[in-house]
Amino acid sequence: MVPRFQADGCSRKPSNNVPNLMRAGMDLTNVGSIFTVAVGLVSRSSPFSISLRNLFMMSLSVSSENRMEYSKSSSKSVSQAQAQATEAMAEQAYTVPVFRQRTAEETEEYQRVSKNVGKGLAVIQEELHRMRIATKAQVESLEIQKEVKGMMRKRVDLLEEIPKLPDFLVALRPHTVWEKTPVKLFCTVEGNPRPIVKWYKDGVPVDPLSTPGKYKIENKYGVHSLIVSRCVVSDTAEYSAVATNQHGTATSKAKIIVKRPAGAGESCHLGLVPHLTEIHASKLDVSLLDRFPVSFGVEGNSIRLVCTMVVVPDLPNIPPIAQWYRDDKLLKPSKLVEMSVGGGAASLTLPHLAKDDEGLYTLRIFTKDGTAEHSAYLFVSDAAPSAPGAPGAPMSVKAYDINSDYVLVAWKPPNTVNEAPITGYFVDRCEAGTDTWVQCNDAPVKICKYPVHGLRVGHSYYFRVRAVNSSGISRPSRKSDKVTALDAAESERLQGTDEGVPSAPGHVVATRNTKSSVFVQWEAPKHLKHLMGYYIDGRVVGAKEWFACNHKPFKHTRFVVHGLIPGETYVFRVQAVNLFGLSEESQESSPIAVEPALGKGAEYATPSSPFGITMLSSDGSSITVAWKSPKHCGGSKVNAYYIDKRDADTLVWKEVNLNAVTERMCTVENLKEGTFYEFRVTAGNMAGVGLPSAASVPMKCEAWTMEEPGPAYDLSFSEVRSHSLVILWRAPIYTGASAVTGYFVDMAKKGSSEFVTVNQEAVSHRYLQVTGLEEGESYVFRVRAVNAHGVGKPSQLSEPVCAKAIPGTKEIVAGVDEETGDVFLSLEACEICEMSKFVWSKNYKLISDCPRVAVTTKGRTSRLTFTNPDKDDLGKYSVIVTDTDGVSASHTLTEDALNTMLELSYAIRHPIVPLKHGLNYEVLEKGHVRFWLQAVKLSPSVSYRFIVNDKEVTSGEGQKISHDVATGIIQMTVDHFTRANEGTYTVQIHDGKAKTQSSLVLVGDVFKAALKEAEFQRKEHIRKQGPHFSEYLYFTVTEDCTVMLVCKVANVKKESTLHWYKDDEEIVPDTPPNVMSGSCALPLPLFSRKDHGVYKAVLSDDRGKDTSVFDISGKVFDDIINAIAQIAGASASELVLQCTPEGIRLQCYMNYYTEEMKTIWKHKENKIASSEKMRIGGTAEMAWMQICDPSDKEKGHYSMEISDGVKTHTRTFDLSGQAYTDAYEEYLRLKAAAFAEKNRGRVVGGLPDVVTIMEEKSLSLTCTVWGEPTPEVTWFKNEQEVASTEHTRVMFDGGKFASLVINKVTPEDSGKYSINVRNKYGGEFVEITVSVYRHGEKIPEPKLGQAKAAATTPVLPKSPAPPSKTPTPTPSKTQTPAPSMKSPTPASTPISKSPTPTPKSPTPPRSVKSPTPPRFMKSPTPPRK
Repeated sequence: MVPRFQADGCSRKPSNNVPNLMRAGMDLTNVGSIFTVAVGLVSRSSPFSISLRNLFMMSLSVSSENRMEYSKSSSKSVSQAQAQATEAMAEQAYTVPVFRQRTAEETEEYQRVSKNVGKGLAVIQEELHRMRIATKAQVESLEIQKEVKGMMRKRVDLLEEIPKLPDFLVALRPHTVWEKTPVKLFCTVEGNPRPIVKWYKDGVPVDPLSTPGKYKIENKYGVHSLIVSRCVVSDTAEYSAVATNQHGTATSKAKIIVKRPAGAGESCHLGLVPHLTEIHASKLDVSLLDRFPVSFGVEGNSIRLVCTMVVVPDLPNIPPIAQWYRDDKLLKPSKLVEMSVGGGAASLTLPHLAKDDEGLYTLRIFTKDGTAEHSAYLFVSDAAPSAPGAPGAPMSVKAYDINSDYVLVAWKPPNTVNEAPITGYFVDRCEAGTDTWVQCNDAPVKICKYPVHGLRVGHSYYFRVRAVNSSGISRPSRKSDKVTALDAAESERLQGTDEGVPSAPGHVVATRNTKSSVFVQWEAPKHLKHLMGYYIDGRVVGAKEWFACNHKPFKHTRFVVHGLIPGETYVFRVQAVNLFGLSEESQESSPIAVEPALGKGAEYATPSSPFGITMLSSDGSSITVAWKSPKHCGGSKVNAYYIDKRDADTLVWKEVNLNAVTERMCTVENLKEGTFYEFRVTAGNMAGVGLPSAASVPMKCEAWTMEEPGPAYDLSFSEVRSHSLVILWRAPIYTGASAVTGYFVDMAKKGSSEFVTVNQEAVSHRYLQVTGLEEGESYVFRVRAVNAHGVGKPSQLSEPVCAKAIPGTKEIVAGVDEETGDVFLSLEACEICEMSKFVWSKNYKLISDCPRVAVTTKGRTSRLTFTNPDKDDLGKYSVIVTDTDGVSASHTLTEDALNTMLELSYAIRHPIVPLKHGLNYEVLEKGHVRFWLQAVKLSPSVSYRFIVNDKEVTSGEGQKISHDVATGIIQMTVDHFTRANEGTYTVQIHDGKAKTQSSLVLVGDVFKAALKEAEFQRKEHIRKQGPHFSEYLYFTVTEDCTVMLVCKVANVKKESTLHWYKDDEEIVPDTPPNVMSGSCALPLPLFSRKDHGVYKAVLSDDRGKDTSVFDISGKVFDDIINAIAQIAGASASELVLQCTPEGIRLQCYMNYYTEEMKTIWKHKENKIASSEKMRIGGTAEMAWMQICDPSDKEKGHYSMEISDGVKTHTRTFDLSGQAYTDAYEEYLRLKAAAFAEKNRGRVVGGLPDVVTIMEEKSLSLTCTVWGEPTPEVTWFKNEQEVASTEHTRVMFDGGKFASLVINKVTPEDSGKYSINVRNKYGGEFVEITVSVYRHGEKIPEPKLGQAKAAATTPVLPKSPAPPSKTPTPTPSKTQTPAPSMKSPTPASTPISKSPTPTPKSPTPPRSVKSPTPPRFMKSPTPPRK
């Protein structure tokens, strides 16, 4: 029987053990084991056990809430837990009942038991903590290895340069999480160039810096992730990842829903235990290990997908939460889908496979850091057909438009590869609760949907479909979900009303993926017609039958075909699928061999781990580290390094660089001063990223302030032999207070700490040959840099190196090539691999693309050949063979050795007769062609022969061959060079033992040029037999800028003539050319662009003729203009000012000016362009620049520059001060005078000079006047002003039209009429002579020179309007009737109803027009104001 304890002991003593319980540091993941242990230590029937359980639950609750804080600071967690536990135990609300009070013995027993419980829990806590750390480290290592291997299997062709739009291979998935738990969104995106991914929350960019610690964005190995830590309800939103490159943008979206547990906002009482299982699963640390691969199944069989994992802690009663997805749709347990998780594995079992089960399966495990996922494709092929050749079963049977007696059943058609085409489908139904299937349609339906009638209300049914072709009926599809016939207000409708199948998919492209898979992509059909997906078929090249690559329509336009035979060659095709069936097949892809994307499978691998991480410098916020390259590159060049860091007291690694580092050195920024950090490095190549290096030693981040330099780094060895080696290193990054001046090298035997300095004096270069080593002994080395302040830190110790040469080691050999005479250094490597390269150095500096040497490699031998060796090539040459165990050698090239090899090279290279000049040709006078070469030296016994087109020629008719021993010249002269001489010319020389030959190829354009030159010289010889030009046409310019075309003639006589032509038209100069003077010239005065053309001079007499042509265009024209500009510029006067009504003009007089001359006007050193404001022009005598409407802005210094191509002639004028004032006043005066002349009153048209009219007729004198302002108009008769009366009416309409109308004229109206038009600027006086004759009288003789006419009517002739800014009306014209032939007296002009004449009146006949009246009696120009 368990003794009872006292109440005071129960309330105080157990408190001593509360810290022990809390010190265990258990989070809620440890409930299963800890609770059992704790409760097992006391009797379950004891009242104390109940109190202890309540106490223990309280401690667990407190520990769970403070789990994160404990991991950072255990002491803080313990103190908080003690305080909370003490407060809870001292709670006044609890009082020990009397019947539970204990005696002293019972109290002692209680204390003993509680002490044992505390000790037991402490031991368990320590053991679990140790196991957790060890397991986590092991899991991290395994996870990295698995991840790298997975990347190796999934790597893509990095060399492929085909541009691609961004495309999400793995899209974002929605998450529902509890409050205060983290969530991780991730996606995988492809594209070329690699897309940039940005994250958004409800359309707003996610900025991790705005809320530090809230968001973390990662991009590792192509997987982009967003981690939201400690979610709150406000984090519920739609998150999107936007991938962008230069070809486009792609977006993936997913929702995160954050839920708050019931009662989360309420206080937790001591005795209340929360529901732990829902929270615990998200707190587990889960790492996936063995993952299920791409799988293949057959209809009717079963398959199990398993993924093993490590769970920390592994609690049997709290398994992790696992979710399975098929094609991004969450799966739920059912008869067809069985799921299990536990025992270190998560599995999915499909007991009865159907093609509906084909797709991409994803396992998602919830962990404390978010989720861990893995995806792989499951292929399900058709089972054996019910009859040979029968089609496969349909799939995805589903009911739509559900009603009380009607339902629409739809399905997806099977893929037909080698089977006969499907002719239709049978739809079967089965009432729930029975096993009887009833066929619904009597005849096969041809499309993939069918309306089923005759259902009973309230009854439930299943449906299935069978396909039919000419060979039989397929197996039935998987039955649909249960459907109940009810009157639904609205049910899911089947989409798609377009008739017909889709069009065929477009271009199909297959690319390499792995050694057993191929990546196929294609263009979508032009006409989708509610596309369901695609079927992909494959065929081995050379085979006739196709095979199905997938058995369920695939929705995307890319697909990875798995299960192919390595090394086999395949072609692929694609078909589109909808309700109406399958489209036509696409065109076949190009054949592709199944090989890894990198070409050589296992021969290409990731590089080994880097090593030798060393600290080079630190400034208190950053550390610079360096490392050594991997010992094995994996078959391709290492082109990337990734660095991780961590605090020395944690296990979590953090990436330093997202972008690859190419150098073996990196500066890690944003470190905390005084903290120790560890680093590791991972190398990458074409095959992927290798394993990380071992962690570096802890490095403290503190600023280096010492005056001495930092450590050298990257120690390496070369030319390791039995008693010597060469050590090389790099200069320190931290140089201290002054520059590095030298280095000391220390060495010690392996395992010894006694270092010996190898060099007594510091060396300035970064290499040193170490001698005196013991054969077979291993040594370690270090290097110390020196500056003016002392010796710095030693470098990291090198790797131990054994003083022993590699078996078969050979040294560099210096020699001369026996055939070419090239001087070379050569090394034959004792070992080599396929990726090995020979790296040559001179004085241990890498030889890159140097024109002095050329490196060639053949097999195991590499040769360094000197192109033109001399003293500059002396030095120490070394070579290292990469990807070996240190194959290397060196050789010192001395001056004596080089001279010896040069002599041997010369002897080898010169066993021939040395030539000064090879075979060449020259054209001689008369058109003879001489072929010749010159040897350095010829002996009298020399022999030679000329070979032309493989035939030897000798001296004879047409050619002469000779040689001169003294000069070494051998030649052949061809007298008549014609087209028959085209070909190859060769001279072969034998002089003692030496021999040589030289060839000349005269074919094509080269021969044509030689033939042309020979014919020219021949014609020149003939030409010079008669009159000819001794100098062809050229030009000169005289002082008055006249261009002279000059030629010189020879062999002329008096009868010789010279004719000039321009563009084949003869020019006859004013002075005939005198050929006897020996020189003739053609002057071209006032030269300008009009003189462009081809000029020709023809000299002839009875002996023949000669022609000289001179083309004045292009550069010749420019040269002539420059010559004119040289003379004109020199003769140019200073700039002269001239005022005009338009402005101020600057003029420069010169011998001749043309606009083709390069003339530049400048104002204040700024070039002036011709415009409305600044007009530039000139005449033959001068150049001018006019400033229109000048203002103060135009004041200043003006200059004119005339360039002749060599010299610039400048003339200036200072238009400022009084010069500008005087010029401006003169301009205003002239402008006012011009304005007055422009705006004075005047008659602009309409009045004749003489009018002859018969009495009783009406006379209308009308004219158009103009002036600004509107002028005053006065009519006069015989110098007396005419007043307006009933007989004589004076009108002035609109300020434009003036009229004098005389009704029924009489002889008294004859006389001299005049009109005076005047305004303030002046006016004009116009006279008209009017003659009135009586009926029957002879028409008076016309005056003012007018022709005789039967009758004359007033005519309004045209007269141009003066220039004006305001529109000027067109003068009116009165219509004149044609003269009547019946009556000698013409009818008079009728009086117009309106004083304004009709503007559209036709122009009267020319015979009756009166000349425009003369303008006289002009008013003087008004004086300037």
